Amino acid sequence: MKQLFIIATGNSGKIREIRDIITDPDAQVLSMREAGVEADPDETGTTFEENALIKARAVSALICQKIEDGTFSIDTEDTRITVMSDDSGLVIDALGGEPGIYSARYLGYDTDYNYKMEQIMKRMESVPEEERTARFVAAVAAIFPDGSEHVVSGAMEGVIAHSINGQNGFGYDPFFYLPQYGMTSAEITEEQKNEISHRGKAFRAMIALYHVWCAENGSSEDASNDVSNDASSGASGDGKIE
Repeated sequence: MKQLFIIATGNSGKIREIRDIITDPDAQVLSMREAGVEADPDETGTTFEENALIKARAVSALICQKIEDGTFSIDTEDTRITVMSDDSGLVIDALGGEPGIYSARYLGYDTDYNYKMEQIMKRMESVPEEERTARFVAAVAAIFPDGSEHVVSGAMEGVIAHSINGQNGFGYDPFFYLPQYGMTSAEITEEQKNEISHRGKAFRAMIALYHVWCAENGSSEDASNDVSNDASSGASGDGKIE
């Protein structure tokens, strides 16, 4: 039985990270766009977990519709389809948890991240070293082939640096300092980041749950060629899938 994981994102950096994490040779990982799906659900949740589910449900509902009307471009024979989405962000203790679930939209969705980081560092100029603690948080939601919904989370601890350093990674990585490496998360290698990252931890936990589900469900035909028909609660709106 082949495994198809469709990730509810258009972010190439995230897809690259996720493909490094999901290494099963029988698994194919596609972004929603690669699967022929576009979704911009309104992220109305108040937590990372709620927003991750909103995005997963929206993409799952669109895929279900495409399969039903025969317009899904991917051969689903002998394939189990799972839709996954993550919602992630930077939580800074000295700023009361900001930017949090608004990390991608902080100071404007299309605002350059260097500018966002510069503004945050200005706000934290007087914050002493011991109070510059922060963490990246990721919640991963998945809709398994039987329609069941699952959510897990992971975190990566660090501190906010006084300058922007590094060319690897994306988003807020260049000013997120990792004391154990003496570098920012934009300076360590992709392999090092995948081992400790919030997203890596959350996706590995979700894949572990998925393997348990597969063991419990075997090769049942009822579970093989379907995604949730109960995922119709995903609605389009002004939000962006990050």
